[in-house]
Amino acid sequence: MKKFIAIKNKIEMTELIKVSPFRKEILKTEPHKHNNYFEIIYLLHGNGTHTIDYTRFSIKAPTIFFVRKEQVHHWNMTAVPEGYVLLLKKGFVEESLDVELKRILSQVSALNCLHLKENNTIETLFRLLIGENDFIVTEGILKALLVKIIRTAKPLTVSKNKTNNTVLLFRELLNQTDELRNKVAYYAEKLNTTPQNLNAMCRKSLNQSAAEVISEHIISEAKRQLIYTDNSISEIAYNLHFNDASHLVKYFKRHTGLTPHLFRKH
Repeated sequence: MKKFIAIKNKIEMTELIKVSPFRKEILKTEPHKHNNYFEIIYLLHGNGTHTIDYTRFSIKAPTIFFVRKEQVHHWNMTAVPEGYVLLLKKGFVEESLDVELKRILSQVSALNCLHLKENNTIETLFRLLIGENDFIVTEGILKALLVKIIRTAKPLTVSKNKTNNTVLLFRELLNQTDELRNKVAYYAEKLNTTPQNLNAMCRKSLNQSAAEVISEHIISEAKRQLIYTDNSISEIAYNLHFNDASHLVKYFKRHTGLTPHLFRKH
C-alpha cells in the first residue's frame, strides 16, 4: 500500500545549484517528487515518455522539461537519453539580486515542456554551468540559458506581466503541499496583507482570483494523491484539511466535473 509519494534528493544540502549530464542508464523511474528544488531537464536525444503529475509527454528531442518541487514525475524511456539536468534551490533565487532573472524563472516555472529547435548554444550554456563556482558568473549563464530556451522554443507565448513579489510568495506557500488550506484569509495573514489586497494582486498579476489560485493547487495535489497513492478519499480529505470526505468530493467535482472515485478509475 502506497501512502506516501517517494521523495528523491540529488543535490547536497550546501549546494544552491547543480548541473550535470543526464544519466544514460536511467530509462525508467518510479513516480517521485524532489526534495525542495526546481529541475530543468534538457534532452538532446531520447525517445519514450515523461509523465509530470497527470500529463504524459512524448519525448521529441530536443526538448526541455521543467519540474517543480511539488510535482510528481517519472520516466519511461525507449532509447538511451542524452542531455543535461539542472537543479535549482529556492536559496539561489533568494541570494540573486537580478530582478529580471527572477521574473524569467517565475515564468518558466509555470511550464512543463517545451520542444526546441536545434541549437548548439543551449548545450554550450549547460556545459559552462557544470563546475562553475562563481555565483555572479553562474547567475549570468543561467539567465542567458533561460532566455535562449524561451527564444528557441516553438511556439511559445510568454507573458510580459510583472509578477508581484507577494504573489510569488503566495505561490511558494501553496507549493508546500503538506500545509494547503482552502482559505484566502489564511494565506493573506501569512503574507501580512488582507484577503482583498491578495485578491487584487492575483487578479492583476495572474488574471485569477486568490481563491482560484488556491483551488488549482488543491485540485492538483488531490489528483497526485489519487493517482500515485492508495490513500482512501477520506485520507486524502484529511491530508488536504477538508472537514470530511463529502466536502472533498463536492469540491473536486465542482472543479473537475468528476468525483475523486471516477477520476481515479479513469
